[in-house]
Amino acid sequence: MSGTPRQRVAVIGGGLAGLAASCALADAGYTVTLFERRPYLGGRASSYEHPGTGEVVDNCQHLLLGCCTNLIKFYDHLGVSDKIRWFDEMTFIEPGGRVSRVEPSWLPAPLHNAPSFLRAHYLSMRDKAAIGRAFVAMSGKLPADSEENFLQWLQRHGQTPRAIERFWKPVLTSALNEDLDRMSVPHSMQVFRKSFLKSAAAGRIGLPAIPLSQLYASAVDYIERRGGQVQLRAAVTSICPHGKTVKIGAVSGQEDFDYAILAVPFQLVPSLLPQDSVGEQLRKSSEHFVPSPITGIHLWFDREFTPLPHAALLDRTIQWMFQKSKFQEERYREGGGSYVELVVSSSKSLVQKSREEVLDLAQRELAEFFPEVKAAKVVKAAVIKEIYATYSIVPGLDQYRPPATSPWPRLFLAGDWTATEWPATMEGAVRSGYLAAEALADASGMPLKLMVADLPATGLMRLLPNK
Repeated sequence: MSGTPRQRVAVIGGGLAGLAASCALADAGYTVTLFERRPYLGGRASSYEHPGTGEVVDNCQHLLLGCCTNLIKFYDHLGVSDKIRWFDEMTFIEPGGRVSRVEPSWLPAPLHNAPSFLRAHYLSMRDKAAIGRAFVAMSGKLPADSEENFLQWLQRHGQTPRAIERFWKPVLTSALNEDLDRMSVPHSMQVFRKSFLKSAAAGRIGLPAIPLSQLYASAVDYIERRGGQVQLRAAVTSICPHGKTVKIGAVSGQEDFDYAILAVPFQLVPSLLPQDSVGEQLRKSSEHFVPSPITGIHLWFDREFTPLPHAALLDRTIQWMFQKSKFQEERYREGGGSYVELVVSSSKSLVQKSREEVLDLAQRELAEFFPEVKAAKVVKAAVIKEIYATYSIVPGLDQYRPPATSPWPRLFLAGDWTATEWPATMEGAVRSGYLAAEALADASGMPLKLMVADLPATGLMRLLPNK
């Protein structure tokens, strides 16, 4: 942006929130220094070489949906949109191997998935009728956050036990990384409104075709080509706003900046906030956030046992199967075999289990869905437990999510835990980065417009409230 003064901005945290803010501000003419304590970018959406296998693995399988408009914009700016593989259908598999597919048709939204949904085997007509009634109930304006959890809402709206276990639970536990009885009602509804009902395009599933940190590595060049710098292995130890500067203390020493954005996970916030009385309420608010874990089980087989790139696995501990050798073809074009990641969201039951116990459970359950697994040999295996994968979007939490501005005029906040109107997702993280960058630009007298609008409703959904 021509005419923008070269004001210096420190961004603390190289996850998606920090990357989105850094790239946007660098693009607008600010001199950005991004501090990341780890040797790679991506935060909780990152990859690294696993010491036990020698393979580059993602810390957890991440996906995006067509409704993630700001995340898609961010990928466009980085020039990595072609590294996302898109899928239009969801596959549900029952123990024993019976397959059901849900995919869009020519019908207008919200009926676009109806033909395949009605044909699906894994739910009875009674289950489907109950789900249809729930969709009608959530088609109006989103309710205010309250103490009611989504399981209570589902039971109050006549959902059958099988509809809860085989439809609502697989989708929402994966999307929000929490159990139904610990989910906010409006955020649970939002998942279905934005992805299942609004339009066919909104529900498309996108999977990265390269490791996550490789996906974000181009951000370094993006920032540096615009006069900024990225410091890896650069843990920030203190943030001191005073007067017209913000003093950042890092392992390399102290440095003054005009502005700073704190873009770290909620659990790191209290230790990095300025230790004065000004931010006491913000520190207390952060105490209301609790972590929810995700476990990823990585298995390398000597042969392929299914042609499916991904599937939801029903009625067992393992919830999703991603055959990464199917959508990361460049890495696995040669040598045959199959690389599979199994995902358990809200994996509290696995946290205390040993690696061997988790692997035994995973292989045993996988064989219930794909009998061919019994003839395949596991060549390598890894279990990755992300204890702080996300925060729990519990009822009533929104009142504690802070805005992008902070009690200190030159310090701004980013992270999926801030007030983005989205839960703990990659889209929420990018939105928070853009909101923080917009707030900083307003404070410096050079307003920016970064946020991308939601996808418009199509079909009959255009007649219903947008919120």
